[in-house]
Parts: sequence; structure tokens; C-alpha cells
Amino acid sequence: MPDRERVTPKMSVREILAFLRETPGYFLTNNERDVSQSDFKCRILPRTTLRVAPYRDDTGYFAFEISGGASVHLDLMNKQINPFEKLRLVKKRMPHTLIQTVCRGRNLFGYRPYPDNVLRMTVRLFARYIDVWRVYDFLNHVPNLEVVGREVQEAGRLLMPCICFNTGVGHTDEYYVAKVGEILDTFGDEIILGIKNHSAVGSPRRIASLVAAIKARYPELILAYHGHNTDGNDLGRMVAAVENGVKIVEVADHGFGGMYSQAPALSLIQTLNDDGYKAPGLKVQPIVDASDLLRRERRHYERFETPFRGFDPTVKRHKLTGGAASIAFEQAEKLGLLERIHEIFSELMEVNRELGNIWSVTPGSQILWSTAVSNVIYGRYENPTDDLKNLLLGRYGPFPFYEPQQWIYEKVLEHRRRDGKKWYQILADEAGIQDLPDVDLDARKRDLEEKLRRPATDEELCLYVQFPKDALDYFRFEDTFGKAWLLPPQVWYRRGGFRDGETIRVPDEEGRTHQIDVVSTHRKADEVETSLLVDFHFQTYSVPLRKKQ
Repeated sequence: MPDRERVTPKMSVREILAFLRETPGYFLTNNERDVSQSDFKCRILPRTTLRVAPYRDDTGYFAFEISGGASVHLDLMNKQINPFEKLRLVKKRMPHTLIQTVCRGRNLFGYRPYPDNVLRMTVRLFARYIDVWRVYDFLNHVPNLEVVGREVQEAGRLLMPCICFNTGVGHTDEYYVAKVGEILDTFGDEIILGIKNHSAVGSPRRIASLVAAIKARYPELILAYHGHNTDGNDLGRMVAAVENGVKIVEVADHGFGGMYSQAPALSLIQTLNDDGYKAPGLKVQPIVDASDLLRRERRHYERFETPFRGFDPTVKRHKLTGGAASIAFEQAEKLGLLERIHEIFSELMEVNRELGNIWSVTPGSQILWSTAVSNVIYGRYENPTDDLKNLLLGRYGPFPFYEPQQWIYEKVLEHRRRDGKKWYQILADEAGIQDLPDVDLDARKRDLEEKLRRPATDEELCLYVQFPKDALDYFRFEDTFGKAWLLPPQVWYRRGGFRDGETIRVPDEEGRTHQIDVVSTHRKADEVETSLLVDFHFQTYSVPLRKKQ
């Protein structure tokens, strides 16, 4: 038994892996990023995260996932915070805990492949703050992980390449063990191997079989399990995973999430404790304290939770990932298809079967869902998206088990083609992963600076090349309004506006109190003009009114 009680950011990758191998028991990672994404539409604000950070840091978690997935894009799009600044703040408030991200391999934090120099720049800049990189490819195509994974290792950070898990045709233990072998051949054995059960599929026995098969072939390999609780059964899968050799499992606070995201930490601890499994260095009281606070905070985010609450055991058939499952009913309602939701789910199952029984995780989940909805509205494959065409062209990688039937290729690839090419000619001429030319980063930086009318940082450039419009909009927003992330959710999400003469007091991250006095608000034809005293400095802002659709 090592002389220390927990993993810390001061340890090297080699020291962390040795500690995990030598220490009996299991470890927990708190995944607020997934809780926010799957249960609250990525709307958890920094002030909530920072309020609860001291409790989480004291708990003794292996890691805290706060970055990656859709959060990088949506933090910008919703004007919540610069993703780099969020990492700096969390790192400062949680100095004893590893900070974790999830990255979509060649797709980074986006939805399509990026050039190699964008991948390397992004990893290099984010690795200043992120200790653990959980990296996956939605087709389990290991070459799509290579550039990001090697850059993570070059930065001296802990790499957690993942196998995406599913059930059905082709998804055997033999397939997954072979895929683990590919990962080890690519990155070596100084990694943690992640099992990504993003769609909450499989029984505890199925997960036990998979973990046992991997451990039988690679007994020294450290395994981590990431699952969702969509069907209400992920506690059972996590217990089975730990009993068969998984070292790290991802959890939520019991006062926060726990439905479409991860199962609650304390429930797992209690169950495993009765079975004789301990989590070394873990404190229970801070978990309770964190959830007591988060129950109160949760009220501010109520309108972002799906109104269609309740566990969904039918996920074993439609296989939507947590974030997609939580909004599927709402999307169907907006399209006037709520009464036909089970028709959409049936079509989704058929589409997935026809498209190779692949993994319904970003960007695959968007491709499968949008195709199913389009098929119900317009007819089967009558209105294909460009992303579906790219999937069939192999732009994301090869189909792992079997290819779609020829009639699907014909219908999708020949759709609205003006050159008269047949589908097989299109495949012959255009199929395969494309070699993307490097972005001229100097030119893009000049372009950004011209639009901002000021110098741009490397971090701003990094976000701009990934999300040009939303990053630029955010930078302009921050240049105008300052660090709006200081506002707590009860202010940020308040409806109905503020009264003239009202005073708002907000503490910053250093504990200093700032005061905002609402002087006056004037509604004009196409904008609202608001005058404020911000720390006794007079400022006036004009905000355009949104036009009704």
C-alpha cells in the first residue's frame, strides 16, 4: 500500500498509474460536465461549480470532469464563460484533484474532423489545465485517436483512450479485446483504458463479461468505466465492473443529475461497501455537503431539465446517448411529432441496423437521430444530411462490422447530384478519410484580430478555428459586458428584468463583493438601453431586441 492516500496533480503519469495498480479498492471520478450536458442542457454556470468546488476537492475523487464534449462549444454559444477561464478557475479551487476532459478524437470538441495542426494546438493549450484526457472515436477507429493521444502523452498528461460499447450484432468480447490491443499497440501501456457505455446499454452481467475478458488478456491494464443511468440500472453495471477489475468509475452527486447522466456516488459507495470494496482516501461527508448545496442550486436550472422526466429502459433498443435521450421528446414535440415518438424510435432502431449497428455517440448520435426524424417526415432517406453522406463516404472512418446496403448508398449519395455520377463512382472517387490541409493559423489570427479590433490570444485563436461564429460572438460579448460569469444563476437566469433602483451584490472568485445598481431601463423600438452603476462607475448598454420568428 503506498504511503499516500490519494492521487494528486503533482504526481507524474507513471506515479499515478503505479499508485492505482498498487492500491487496493476502486476510485471515483465526479463528472459534472456530463451531468450538465445530459440533465441540464449544458447550462450549469461557473458560480455553481465554484461554490461546491471545495467540498468536491476535499472528497478525494480520482478526477473531476468539467470540460469537453459539447460544453466547450455551448459555454461559448450560451455566453456563459470562456472555456479556458473556467478551467483556470476550477483548477484554482480544486488544487488537489485531477481535472478531466472528454475529447472526440479527430473531432476534438466539435462535430467534424479538424486538421492536425488544430488538433495539436488545442491539446497543447488545454493541457495546461487538464490532467486526464478521456478520448474516443464514435466508430472505434483507433487512427482517429492517434494525433490527439500522442500530443496528450507529449504534454505529460494522462491519456485515457476509450472503447465505445454497444450491444447486438458484432459487439462481442472478442471484438472489444482486439480493439484494446489496437489501442495498446498505438499508445503503449502507460494509459488508462476507458469503457464508454454512453447509451446505458447492457446488463450488469454483460459488463462483467466484457471487463473479465479484457482483464484476462491484459491483467495489468487499468480500466475505467463511464456509463449513463438512463435506464436506472447503471449502479448494477458499475458494481459488476468493479467486482471484475475496473479501477475507476464515474459518478454524479446525489443532489444533482443521476438520471440521464451518471448514477449517484453515495449509492455506489454504500453498495460496494457491503460487498467489501473500499474507496481509499475517499471522504463521505463532503459528498453529503456538496449535494445539500446542489439541491438548493438545482432550483435555478429547473427550466433546463427535460419536462419528460423518468428513467427510460427502452434505451436498450433505441440506444440514444444520455444527452440525446434527455431532449428527444422535446425535439419531437417541437416538430409536432410527439404523438409519433415511438415511430421515430422504431425508425431510429432500423436506421442504426441499416447503418452498420454503430455507436450512437457524438457525432454518430446526431447522424442517426436526424436521419430517423427525416425519414419519418420526408420518407426513408429522401432528405439526407451532409453528415450522413460523409458517414457513407467513410469520411469518419470505415464501418466496423458491415456496410449499408447498396440502395442506401444509391439514394443518399446520388441525392441532388448534378454531375450524374452513380453511387459506386462517387465511392470510387471520393470515399475515405480525407487528408485535411493545415489551417494557416497566422492568417486566421489576423482575421480574428481584424474582427475584434484588438490583439487576440492563442487561446482565443484556438476557440475561433473550432467554432468561428460562436467564439467571435462570445469574445465581443465579453469585450462589451466583462466577466458576466461572476453572476450567480438566480441573476443570470432571472426572468422579467430588474426594477429601476434595484441593487445586486455579487462576490467574485476572490471573495470581494461587487455592487450593481440598476439606474434606469428604456425600451426603444428595436433595443433596450440600460444604465447601471457597476462598483459605482456609470455605464450604459444598448442591447438589440430579438425579432419574433
